[in-house]
Parts: sequence; C-alpha cells; structure tokens
Amino acid sequence: MVNNLPEKISKLKEKRNAVILAHNYQRPEVQMVADYLGDSLDLARLSAELDADLVVFAGVNFMAEMAAILDPDKRVVIPDRGARCPMASQLPASTVRRERKEHPSAAVVLYVNTLAEAKAEADVVCTSANAPQIVNFLSEEEILFGPDRNLAWFVQRRSDKRIVPIPANGHCYVHKMFSPEDIRLLRERYPDAEVLVHPECDPEVQMLADHICSTSQMMLRAKASPARQFIIGTEIGLVERLRREIPDKEFIPALNSAVCKDMKKHTLEKVYVALRDKKYVVRVSPKVAERALEAVQRMLKISGRGTSD
Repeated sequence: MVNNLPEKISKLKEKRNAVILAHNYQRPEVQMVADYLGDSLDLARLSAELDADLVVFAGVNFMAEMAAILDPDKRVVIPDRGARCPMASQLPASTVRRERKEHPSAAVVLYVNTLAEAKAEADVVCTSANAPQIVNFLSEEEILFGPDRNLAWFVQRRSDKRIVPIPANGHCYVHKMFSPEDIRLLRERYPDAEVLVHPECDPEVQMLADHICSTSQMMLRAKASPARQFIIGTEIGLVERLRREIPDKEFIPALNSAVCKDMKKHTLEKVYVALRDKKYVVRVSPKVAERALEAVQRMLKISGRGTSD
C-alpha cells in the first residue's frame, strides 16, 4: 500500500498532533510505531493526560471506548472498527440488569474488559490486578462479577464473599487455549523457569503457576525476578514485547498459537489510514459515558492508580 510506513506514520503523527497507543497484544510492527504500550486501562488513562488532538488506539473496542469516556473532548479513533473483544460481547447491559433483579442485594463488579454499556450498569469496575481488593472493600456479601468466569474464580479464592459469575460461562477464548498439560510439559523441559499465567486462564492452569499476573504484572515480575527463564501464559504479543525489552532473559510462550485474532486486525497500513483520515471515530453516548465513568472513578478511589488486563 505505502512504502516506508513507519517513517510516514511518524511524520503524519506530528502533523496531526496525534499519539498512538498500542496494547501489549498488538503485532510487533504496530507496537514499534506506538508512543506507548501497556494495558487497556493504563493506556486509556494516559490518553486523557496527553496533550494530543488525536488518539489512535490499537486495541479492541472496549479499550478505545474507555479512552473516549475518560476524555470526551479528544478524538479517539480505532484503526480497524471490527476489532472487538468476544469476551466483552458476552455481557450486554441487558444481562447485567436482569442479574441485578435476580440478586437485589448484590453489588455489581465488572472487569474493565466490558463494553461501555455494561460498565454503565456496574457499581464499580476492576482490573485483573486489583479485582480482589475492589471486591473485598465492598460491604455487600454477594458480588455479581463478570464477564470472565476464571477471573471470578481467582477472586473467589481471595475473598470470603459469594462471587456469582455473570454470564455463567464468560471467558476469553485465547486464555482458554492453555491446558495443564501444556504447563507440565514445559516445566519438565525448563525446570528452572518461572511460570507466569493470566487470571483469565482456567483454574487448573492457574494452580500450576508460580505467579498469576496481569500483563503489566508479568512485565514487572520478569524485570525484578532473579530467574532467567519464564513460561508465559497469555497472548503471544506480550511474549514478543518481553523478548524485545528484556533481551538478557528467555521467554517461552506457553502456547505459540495463543493469538487474539481481533487484536491482530490492526496493521501498519490501518494505523496509517487512521491517522490520515482520522477514522474510525469511537463514540459513546453521553448518558452511558457518564454512568460508566462513575464506576471507573469509584475503582480509582478505592485502589488508586492500578494496572489492568
């Protein structure tokens, strides 16, 4: 399509007073042209703080929505509008409202990996890093927690409250790919490696890990640990970033096929077009945005600056 895309993107970014944010699961070439890499909530919060007229958010839909909610005066665009999180789609606002009616005394805690319409129905949101803290802070003894059932299990093991997953079988299809056998075989092959897995993995996989971490926690652990080898149980994009930024250590993917197809929909060409044409603009209705922002702000008040997925 266009030769020398990284250079052209850099020039156009300056012309547009734009910033490119990329999630840890993006293609390496998209990560390389981004101004900032990270987790969904951290990137969204960062976008609100930056002096930019245009934010190009290389992530899935709920992430770009978060950026638009936190700073409605900025133009936020997503390079491929078809980049949607299947897990977030499993929990529409109507399901949250129905579950509230069936559990009137429960608090609703939703993972940031939800659509804005669902966040607007929550009492508070959480990240995979702070979910137990948020849940244990609340006075309610019953918690409706969604959309990831495995993260709900992770929280239940760290709380005396009754955690009710909504929907019953919400999941991330990428993190469901990992099996206990994958981890056991890799442990045999790399006996000195630390095993880091995401709390969206199945309980049987979590039980075999040395540390259960959000993606940002994996980055921190890999830098701080004396270990030289790490088995990484999350989407392959993070492994690529770890290898690039910590070249003196070895990072072994728990599964090479752990690829989020929606995250990979963004390409350098699409980033360039998003900058050139200022598309596709992410819009959240003011009413939904206001209510979703309240749930986010409550989380921040409880936990302070936190990390996300």
